[in-house]
Amino acid sequence: MRILVIEDDVDTAAYMVKGLKESGYIVDHAADGKDGLFHGMSGSYDVLIVDRMLPGLDGLSIIQALRAAGNKTPVLILSALSAVDDRVRGLRAGGDDYLTKPYAFSELVARIEVLLRRGAGEAVMTKLRVADLEMDLLSRLVTRGGQEVDLQPREFTLLEYLMRNAGHVVTRTMLLEHVWDYHFDPQTNVIDVHISRLRQKIDKNFPKSLLQTIRGAGYCLRAPE
Repeated sequence: MRILVIEDDVDTAAYMVKGLKESGYIVDHAADGKDGLFHGMSGSYDVLIVDRMLPGLDGLSIIQALRAAGNKTPVLILSALSAVDDRVRGLRAGGDDYLTKPYAFSELVARIEVLLRRGAGEAVMTKLRVADLEMDLLSRLVTRGGQEVDLQPREFTLLEYLMRNAGHVVTRTMLLEHVWDYHFDPQTNVIDVHISRLRQKIDKNFPKSLLQTIRGAGYCLRAPE
């Protein structure tokens, strides 16, 4: 599942992004309202977490602009404004839920799960499939040819990103940014190690390989011809 966090406080955003990634989500972060609206308009996210007080454009204006454009992505408003009137204003602006600061991270995750379940019958994608490889994003179950594949959290996130980009070459830079949240190359073999482990689990015991190495370019997950 892809989540966009729109939060201007550096420490709050870092804590939230780190925790959500450890929980298995693919997370992007926008530090101001205008950037948040730009990314939110892409429609490529399953949930948006929006702070109310943001530089450039406030959170409620972001939500109203998204709804006016027909974007129905579930929105969880996160705010220090906790009065009843503030919560009502946020929900009436188009928010789907409202969580006040300070909050327990476990409650944040639980509310995200509720929004995902609520939207499962609408536009939220809950299953990915490439050939006979299937991933259930809600139960976090991966199977190939009907056989369960046991993945570690980082392997699951890596495979999810590859499956969402199936048929396209995914570069090392893309993987570093979206799976490891590195905006630089740490000059380690972390990608090679995880790709090798993933290939062992999803391809080794099957007649045709899905995960291809594109020499000099990156990796590609695709159905065999």
